[in-house]
Parts: sequence; C-alpha cells; structure tokens
Amino acid sequence: MAPLVLHVTGARPNFPKAAPVLEGLAAYDVEQLLVHTGQHYDDKMSDVFFRQLGIPKPDVNLGVGSGAHGEQTAKVIQALEQLFTERRPDLVVVYGDVNSTVAAALVASKMGITFAHVEAGLRSFDMTMPEEINRLVTDRLSDLLLTTSTDAIAHLGNEGTDPDKIHFVGNPMIDTLLKHKDSFDSESARREVGIDGDYIVATLHRPGNVDDPDDVAELVAAMHAVADQAEVVIPLHPRGRARLEEAGFLDHDRVRVIDPMGYLEFMGLVRGAAAVVTDSGGVQEETTILGVPCLTLRPNTERPVTITHGTNQLVTRETLPDRVREVLATGPLTEWDTPPLWDGHAGERIAKVLAGSVGAARRAGA
Repeated sequence: MAPLVLHVTGARPNFPKAAPVLEGLAAYDVEQLLVHTGQHYDDKMSDVFFRQLGIPKPDVNLGVGSGAHGEQTAKVIQALEQLFTERRPDLVVVYGDVNSTVAAALVASKMGITFAHVEAGLRSFDMTMPEEINRLVTDRLSDLLLTTSTDAIAHLGNEGTDPDKIHFVGNPMIDTLLKHKDSFDSESARREVGIDGDYIVATLHRPGNVDDPDDVAELVAAMHAVADQAEVVIPLHPRGRARLEEAGFLDHDRVRVIDPMGYLEFMGLVRGAAAVVTDSGGVQEETTILGVPCLTLRPNTERPVTITHGTNQLVTRETLPDRVREVLATGPLTEWDTPPLWDGHAGERIAKVLAGSVGAARRAGA
C-alpha cells in the first residue's frame, strides 16, 4: 500500500501554496488526501480557488467556520484528531500560519505523526500577531521545515533547529502565480471595476490597522489622502468592514469597495495597478514577482526578502501618501530583483523532500 500524505488547508492563502505540492507529489507512489478545515468558508475565499487553480475538490471538509482564535483552533484540533485516528497518515503537510496550521501541528505532534511545514521560518518578531505565535509553535514541533527564503533558514538556525530538518525549496505560491500569469487580465479587471487611468489596490484587514478606533481613523485619513491622487480599489475582507464604513472610509468618491475576488480576477487587478497598499503577507510576495510597487502598511514584515529582493517597502499611515506620490511619479517598473528559487519549481522540490521522507520512514519500519 502506498504511503498516505495528508494535506491540511484552511484559509485562502493556503490554496495557492498547496496546489503545486499536490501536483508535484502526483509523480510519486503516494496516496494523497486533501483536507479543508473550512476556516474560510465563503465561496470567493475558498471554493473558487479549487476551481481556478485546478485543485481537486477536498476529500474532507471539516466545516469549522469562523470564531474566536481559541474556539476555532479547538474545533480544528478536535476534528483533525478524529480524522488522523481514522486514516493514520504517514505524513501530514501544513501550510502557512493560520489557525488550522497550528492546530494540525499540535495534533500530528501529539499523535506521533511526522509532519512538514511549508513556508517555515518566517518571522515578524511581533508577538501581537496571532500568526507569529502560530509560526513559532508550528516550526518548533515540525519534523520537516520547508523554507521559502534564506532569512527563514537563518531564523530557524538561531532558534537551535536541527539543520537536517531544514530544506530550502523556494516559494510554491510563486509556482501558482507563474503558472497562471498569462490569465491575469488587467484590462478585464479594470473594465469590471469601471476604472480609467491609474489606480491603487488596497487589502487591509490586520488588527493593527482595523481594530482600534484611533487606528481606523488614522487609516481612513491616510487612504483618503491616497485617493486624492488616484482611484483606490479595495476588496474588503469581512473583518473590519463595518468599522471602516462607520469611520467614513467610503465617504471619498474615489474609493471603490468591492467584494472579495477569485484568484485570477484579483491578480489581474493587482497586475494592472500603479501600486498596492497592503498589510497582507502573500500580496507582498505576489507583487514582488509582478513588479508592482507594494507599500506594506505595517511596522514589520515576516517577508523581508520582498524588500531586499523585490518591490516592497514598509510604510506608516503618516508616510503613506508621500510614498504613493513618489510611486505615481516614477511610473511602472521595468527592472527589479526577485528572490532566489522563486522560479516556478518549488512544488517539485517540496514533493521530492516529502516523498523521500515517507519512503525513508517506510524502509525504517520495514
């Protein structure tokens, strides 16, 4: 019987990372089981990704839904413990830094099941971010740490991680981007939104920007100053939407709020943008490959490689309008650096590591 590799996904950012790994492992003699925890359950934030990226429908959907961090994580732990007991996978693969990731890490670790973390070693060093806690716990427990950048390797080394566990494989989300890049239709996205001329795409949902009323007021003022210079299009995440509306975010006539988009549609919108204002991790990576200036509205980033080898820069609410002015004056980029191994083959490298791991485990147990 072929070894069973069980993939745990739960939120929109996981899916473009998992797709190349699933495809890469199809070349090996392993059985694969795709689990969707249902942490994000809106069609535009989950199901559409499976359709557009050619990922098979999940074999299991746990349907845990939304909730407070503790509640949501507990639901995933309970459901995965039952599933792992029934299926007893040879290897569990987790992605990113969402609640489903750390829940799967805890269950696999306590049950003695080998597990791998794709996108290991990223650090913001900001313990107010729930994602940072998830990263630290997951990496500490992981048997295989699959890293996207050299700084991630350094972080793991500084934390005393066994170097034999660390594998520099590149970024599987970039595999997905490069595979579908020709389908990113910026003109179609522009027509759909109804925009002529320069526009800025914004994605804002982090607690540091949308939870505290004073922060929200400052954010609205900064984004209105951006909208004075160009149209702003923002697919608004459910988190923080009401608070932004109450704070007058929509009161500027050049702020366009749209519903969350599918992967191809959103990337088409980003590709045609003069710049992106974001507090998202994945968007920092995608803009780095597309050559779109990215203004990250955070005091830190767990992806510094997008600054040293990309188009990203950190900004504050106070400096944001001036940075936008500079970007618009400069115009589209023609040359920019990209990080090592962000070449479209990370999924193949990850699959080789994973297949080697289950093969070695089976030989050792034979």
